[in-house]
Amino acid sequence: MSKSRIRCEIDLDKPGLQKGYLRLFHSTHASAYGFIPIPIMTAANGNGPTVLVTAAVHGDEYEGQIAVMKLFRHLDAKAVSGRIIALSATNLPAALAGRRVSPLDDLNLNRCFPGSPDGRPTDQIAHYVESELLPRADFAIDLHSGGSSLDYVPSTLAHKPADKAELERMVALMRAFATPYAYFVSQPMGEDRTLMGGARRAKVPVLGTELGGGGSLSVERARIAAEGLVRALAHLGVLETKLPPPKVKTKILEVAADDYYVFAPARGMFEPLADLGDHVEAGQPAGAIHSQEAPWEEPRTVNFTRGGVVLCKRHPSRTERGDCLFHLGSPLNS
Repeated sequence: MSKSRIRCEIDLDKPGLQKGYLRLFHSTHASAYGFIPIPIMTAANGNGPTVLVTAAVHGDEYEGQIAVMKLFRHLDAKAVSGRIIALSATNLPAALAGRRVSPLDDLNLNRCFPGSPDGRPTDQIAHYVESELLPRADFAIDLHSGGSSLDYVPSTLAHKPADKAELERMVALMRAFATPYAYFVSQPMGEDRTLMGGARRAKVPVLGTELGGGGSLSVERARIAAEGLVRALAHLGVLETKLPPPKVKTKILEVAADDYYVFAPARGMFEPLADLGDHVEAGQPAGAIHSQEAPWEEPRTVNFTRGGVVLCKRHPSRTERGDCLFHLGSPLNS
């Protein structure tokens, strides 16, 4: 893989606490020699694993950003055994705009991996993460939520490993993060174009999250994100914590096929007929699509094609044909 054109202001291998920027050079009419300053933080001390933590791969997902900020504001390097590398706003232009995609190139960072050193800004960020950061990591934690268009029951997720011992280790980490639900995916959305796909190419185990959504925050979801990140890092052996053991018993599910998802069959106003956390059955009505252009017509009903737990629901009422309305999880078949 070609060398990245992004320059890091800090020494990623130096012990102690460091805070600085990745310089993503971006020449524009207003700034001929300018760069985009993407915050990067490290905490290193003694021997132990290196864990890469990323947030704001999508700029309208706030739970993970705040969790990383809270961690590093008061972090003592003496509490670290190994190294934590953190990006609180991995796609800074998208984060500053509060958008899923970057306003600079309209690209979704989580569909740009492995990226390119000579591509558009978002391609260059993907390339830097995959070529410079993931190879340094023994483990990665990629913090997401549903963003503006989706809302999730706070959950952790991972690609389902074939090896039973690996699966059990990941389940233990999921339980340490302590979201209400956790799930394994067999066919990840975005295939190998995601950060999780890049981690798999680098043979780095990765835990993802979906910690809420709706383009907003709640007290409970912010708490789950902040405490979950600390507990996960402690479970991996890289951070000491005084947090008590979690009281939540995480339910382990899987999302194994396309029929776990429900998509809008028409344009209109989406009326949900199920809510987050509901247990639903195959054939049960999932939602109704009301036509604003023909209000006298009966709404178009869409049904669940399988049973399971509602993990995700569309947040805006206005919908277009092809929008994701729901996705489900079912008990893990290990």
